[in-house]
Amino acid sequence: MMVMMMIMVVVMTTMVMMMIMTTTTTTTITKLMMMMVVVMLLLLIMMMMMMVMMMMMMMIMMIMMMMMMMMMIG
Repeated sequence: MMVMMMIMVVVMTTMVMMMIMTTTTTTTITKLMMMMVVVMLLLLIMMMMMMVMMMMMMMIMMIMMMMMMMMMIG
């Protein structure tokens, strides 16, 4: 899951870079703006991934605790 997300991010970045490179006619300012937007998107995606990871960890912890409780009762 994590690996898939990482690969998707890399692919997206490469695609955007290619697009930026191809559009050489545009001015440098627009290019910079595009780059900034891309960076922001990347940061957002990273944050989302971190959140997902945290949620998963929490779920695993909860399950472990439940198992422990069951063992104690049993």
